Amino acid sequence: MAKLLALSCLRNDRWGQLSPRPHYPSMPSYPKGVSLQKPDSEPESTAVFSVVGMTCAACAGSVEKAVKRLPGIREALVDVLNNRAQVFFFPSFVNEETIREAIEDCGFEATLLTDDVTDKSVQVCRIQIKGMTCTSCSSTVESALQALQGVIKAQVALATEEAGVQFNPNVITYEQIMDAIEDTGFEAVLISSGEDLSKIDLQVKGASADRSITLLEESLQALPGVLAVDIHPELNKVSISYKPDMTGPRNFIKVIEETGSGHFKAEIFPQEGGRRDTHRKKEIDQYYRSFLWSLLFTIPIFLTSMVLMYIPGIKDVLDAKVVNMLTVGEVARLVLATPVQFVIGRRFYSGSYKSLRRGSANMDVLIALGTNAAYFYSVYTVARAATSKDFKGTDFFETSAMLISFILLGKYLEILAKGKTSNAIAKLMNLTPDTAILLTLDNEGNVISEEEIDSRLVQKNDVIKIIPGAKVASDGFVIWGQSHVNESMITGEARPVAKRKGDTVIGGTVNENGVLHIKATRVGSESALSQIVRLVESAQMAKAPVQKLADRISKYFVPLVILISFTTWFAWFLAGRFNAYPKSWIPSSMDSFQLALQFGISVMVIACPCALGLATPTAVMVGTGVGASQGVLIKGGQALESAHKVNCIVFDKTGTLTVGKPVVVNTKLFTNMVLRDFYELVAAAEVNSEHPLAKAVVEYAKKFKDEENPSWLEAQDFVSITGHGVKATVRNQEIIVGNKSLMTSHSIAVPSDAEDILAEAEAMAQTGILVSINREVIGVLAISDPLKPGAEEVISILKSMKIRSVMVTGDNWGTANSIAREVGIETVIAEAKPEQKAEIVKEFQASGHTVAMVGDGINDSPALVAADVGMAIGAGTDIAIEAADIVLMKSNLEDVITAIDLSRKTFSRIRLNYFWALGYNLLGIPIAAGALFPSTRFRLPPWIAGAAMAASSVSVVCCSLLLKYYKKPKKLDNLEIRSIRIESSSDTMHGN
Repeated sequence: MAKLLALSCLRNDRWGQLSPRPHYPSMPSYPKGVSLQKPDSEPESTAVFSVVGMTCAACAGSVEKAVKRLPGIREALVDVLNNRAQVFFFPSFVNEETIREAIEDCGFEATLLTDDVTDKSVQVCRIQIKGMTCTSCSSTVESALQALQGVIKAQVALATEEAGVQFNPNVITYEQIMDAIEDTGFEAVLISSGEDLSKIDLQVKGASADRSITLLEESLQALPGVLAVDIHPELNKVSISYKPDMTGPRNFIKVIEETGSGHFKAEIFPQEGGRRDTHRKKEIDQYYRSFLWSLLFTIPIFLTSMVLMYIPGIKDVLDAKVVNMLTVGEVARLVLATPVQFVIGRRFYSGSYKSLRRGSANMDVLIALGTNAAYFYSVYTVARAATSKDFKGTDFFETSAMLISFILLGKYLEILAKGKTSNAIAKLMNLTPDTAILLTLDNEGNVISEEEIDSRLVQKNDVIKIIPGAKVASDGFVIWGQSHVNESMITGEARPVAKRKGDTVIGGTVNENGVLHIKATRVGSESALSQIVRLVESAQMAKAPVQKLADRISKYFVPLVILISFTTWFAWFLAGRFNAYPKSWIPSSMDSFQLALQFGISVMVIACPCALGLATPTAVMVGTGVGASQGVLIKGGQALESAHKVNCIVFDKTGTLTVGKPVVVNTKLFTNMVLRDFYELVAAAEVNSEHPLAKAVVEYAKKFKDEENPSWLEAQDFVSITGHGVKATVRNQEIIVGNKSLMTSHSIAVPSDAEDILAEAEAMAQTGILVSINREVIGVLAISDPLKPGAEEVISILKSMKIRSVMVTGDNWGTANSIAREVGIETVIAEAKPEQKAEIVKEFQASGHTVAMVGDGINDSPALVAADVGMAIGAGTDIAIEAADIVLMKSNLEDVITAIDLSRKTFSRIRLNYFWALGYNLLGIPIAAGALFPSTRFRLPPWIAGAAMAASSVSVVCCSLLLKYYKKPKKLDNLEIRSIRIESSSDTMHGN
């Protein structure tokens, strides 16, 4: 939200400086075939692009002209000064990706910043894709989706086997998106349609007749807040989209059961552990059963070809002739290998066909070619033996069967391991309790009754009872009771947090020792837990820039391997044909052709594009999951990759380095006025101000009142002077509270004693506030915003990590320098406005630094966007800080170190994965091709090559899984950072 707000401000402030729009008479204002009434029937979208490389109006003109040539463009405005392009278009004719490509075709670099499509015209669906084996597959699907009209953005993740598609439902439906995926040769299963954010499925029994269905639909549609009702009689299922602020599932159940006069019974539609988990379990089961079936045939093949032939008696049976030179052993191996090749291994044929049909080649192609070469050559030898009386040949049935068995085992282990990389999401989703205790209150707030309900039936404003040891059913705030709540599973906070009346609680956390009554404020998809799950899912979907290396390699990998394999076979075949190597090199059971064939097959099946494709996404998945468990939400591979390069961190002061809760620590009066009367007047003037310092004064003034929420004297003629203070009339006395410049502007003399106190306060990193009554300075307040515990140690640790720390603040230079000295920051920039912070970040970037900005995500949003990595600290449950790349759930500064260290560890793991995957292929392919054979007579049988290929993918996934054991840097072990309670100083100076 902060990011969108910042960009909105940028557009509102700067689009007035757009370069003059060139006039192109041939360009229509609307797409061809679109009437002038088209905007009324189809919503118009707006996209804003960053365009890098423009230097003059001619550049802007060329971009505008190129964009306007596209169909569906209503208007294009290019701002050469700010390197921005704003495009108004109709999504049914063109999408953002096409526009971006048109800009880049002009020779400029274009990046989509934002689009102004209304919420109703943007939807995000998540789809499970079955059958992808390497980055070639995922790239093919992604390209197909990106080409669809109405698709704004598509991301396909190989590791999770999922696609996340942002689309305009007015132009395309998720069913059409799924059809497009299946057209590329893969099976698509819907996980989330994008409508699920305010949608619930109910199981309704008793509704079968058309009349009862119509009655049911009309009754539900009549409820306020119901947006849509979709009834599936064959499933006894009713899907309801609604506004959670106005209604909820219990209302629907009540209406359904009342509508049918007791004939209808409704409950939450049963779920089977989530569609993603269901698919993964099914896939694991399929590979496991296929592997077991393959063993049933492969073990006898292995025994007949490599073990039993050395046992007297059995060898005679196997060598017995059936027809001509055809033996019993060969017939047995043919019979056993055929079902393995064509029944158990049919998935590889299917995958190869689909891959080749879409014009690409994947791992299935290599497996199919390798196993078919071995199988059909073996069939050839069997046919020759059956028709010849002197043919002596060796079959390779064990090669094809064992290859398929080992590959199935490898895929089974790989999917099993990949499932563990996404355990973080599963654990988060399991935090929601199954049931909740709903309280019914009377008008005076007394509990009338309590009822245990399904937690999914909790609605906004419900009052829920949380007993000791129970999970909190939804986000809300405490209205009665006190306890301690364990929030470690959400925020990573190790210690239980004290909760009393008025405090907020997070759904999924665990109540420790007391009973709490909470009022639900955010339920279902709006809850913090649901938002965290969506953020982590999105992060695991997003590709890191380094992934582009694997994507580029995958385009050429399989064709290149096929070429190398054929070349290997041909080279060894020619060498044997023309006696280029001694005949003693050829094993007694083979001829030169068979030796060459084995080398060729080994090359084909040892090559592994899967390991390359899994190197980055599996590490990103585990890294983001580990971060979430530590209270560090990393928004994808881009943020991880940028964070590991950070060598300069820009800190905001208030709320980042300091606690962010200013308190009055000192008061000096220059008259005999009673302190109670003084603060009564000051609080009356300040109570109308929203400034944090004013709130600190009012909070301190409560100490002189008996009530918890006192009423203050009425202030008249209240005026807030931004950046200076306030002015008001209280009891016919003019009260002015503010800084020295405010007094000077009102011609009020500031006593030398007051000047000295202001200087002392500034030297102690405090803010001095002057109070004037009837144009005479009566007193001075010193207000302090304490440093966060451990701030100095964190800055010291960052220095040891070779990271430069900078403090940027809007506060005065004196206070800023005092804070900086206290924490050990050498570079300070004070009196900076929010918009200037972004420019400061850019200056550090221009000097060669990779910059992280750490702020509260509100006033710092322009700087968070400008930085290479934006970190929003102390987000708590408000995780929708769009401007940040990394969201730190707690206010602890140590999490900044954790985020940087985790990104470095994750990227180190990615490098190790690539080193292994590339090294495996660079070493494995030459060895399989016979590079060691001339000197050592060592050759790699195809079935061992296949086993090595399967092991390479599993090893990459397991290498990424080791990140699950990540521990914070040891430097943080002795740094105990805890939440602190700020108490105002009771030492108050009072004198004449």
